Amino acid sequence: MSASRRSGATDELGPEEPERDGSDLLAALLDGMDAALCAFDAHGTVTHWNREAERILGWSAAEAVGRQGFAGWAVRTADAAEVEARLMSAMHAPGRQVHEFALLTKEGGRVLVRTQSAAVRGPDGKPAGVYCAFSEVHAQIDLERSIALSEALFEDASWGVVLVDADLRPAVVNAHAASAFGIGRTAVLGRPLGELLTQGVEELESVLTHVLAEGAPPAPAELWVGVRAPEGERRRCWRSGFLRLASPLAEEPVPLGVGWLFQDVTEARQTEQEASQLRFRTNQLHRAARAAAECEDPVEAVTVHLDYALAGFADHALIDRVVGRDPAAGDDVPVRLVRVAATPTGAPGPSRLTGHAGVPVRYAEGHPALQCVERAGSVRADAAGAGPEADREWAAARQWPADTVHALCAVLRSRGRALGVVTFLRAAGRTRFERADAVYAEDVATRIAGALDLAMLLGKFG
Repeated sequence: MSASRRSGATDELGPEEPERDGSDLLAALLDGMDAALCAFDAHGTVTHWNREAERILGWSAAEAVGRQGFAGWAVRTADAAEVEARLMSAMHAPGRQVHEFALLTKEGGRVLVRTQSAAVRGPDGKPAGVYCAFSEVHAQIDLERSIALSEALFEDASWGVVLVDADLRPAVVNAHAASAFGIGRTAVLGRPLGELLTQGVEELESVLTHVLAEGAPPAPAELWVGVRAPEGERRRCWRSGFLRLASPLAEEPVPLGVGWLFQDVTEARQTEQEASQLRFRTNQLHRAARAAAECEDPVEAVTVHLDYALAGFADHALIDRVVGRDPAAGDDVPVRLVRVAATPTGAPGPSRLTGHAGVPVRYAEGHPALQCVERAGSVRADAAGAGPEADREWAAARQWPADTVHALCAVLRSRGRALGVVTFLRAAGRTRFERADAVYAEDVATRIAGALDLAMLLGKFG
């Protein structure tokens, strides 16, 4: 009864599967290897031969397994003894041995290979044979070159190299890139780009996202970034190239991240910008002088010089002249300024005369324009940047347009006298005035002062 039940149970479950000895798993592992592999027993007979070995030499496993050594089929007969001795010597040597020699393909061609061979130990721990992994020398050299190039880029390259992962965070950086970021190599890793840069983050992340999705751009890009640093923000221009990195082991390209290489070209770009700016400003001065020479009224020449100077330099400009004291006298009479001309604060247009001659501008004591006349030199002023409302109050207190955050006053001097002051104003969208801007403003002021002096001599202002 019990036997029939057992028999019935066997029929229901099906025949029992034979136990596996692992040979099929071993065969799958050997055939799945990227390197060619063969093995010999202690007598030099081939015991294993995988598909990569078949691909390189053309001999199938059925043709190779069971042969005595390589003589006459995989190695020239004249070289067989030497090759076999070098391979089998690994059976009694510690570790792995590396050799290079030529093997024969099934078609009779010769392939230079690099081998790594080591002993195979039996259950008793004694040498029972040798396994030999080999690959074509050029493929091995290509691999070694790739590794050497990677190590050189991340250690010795004179430009920044950053490996950015799929989350747009630095995964590997070289010493040059870490120095550009202003912190140590390990401190950069895994941090969002927004913690490393104050400006240009959105543009950089957009490029990285595009590279991950579409591939490398056709040409390098120049990115202006603001780098966080203990001493403050540093604005830099990095000429950058990008490469999408994909896994070579996957059938479909799997993005591993982006290789970002950059070089600091800030000084070169700043030099180019300064040269271009200087050429433009020199051209503007030349054009203004030619246009002013055609003006019959010297007051019109004053506004012509102002309009040409304003282009690309400032958003607003004002001209005030000194009244109430002799410009040549050294008395202590307080300086009073009367508006001569101003640019419109609404829609853009040419400068115009204010028509308020003789009515002093209500400048408070210590106003930059008053300081400029008293010192007979340029004065720069900037809002504190405490917020839009505070900036508007700062501008209103100085009788300037509400959007003003940067100002530059240059004295108008002619024949050894301070005749007035020209004030250039910039809104929040522009940078503050620098020393080079002051030099340009002083050059413009010299030309305006000449025309203003002539207008005063002709009694244009009463």
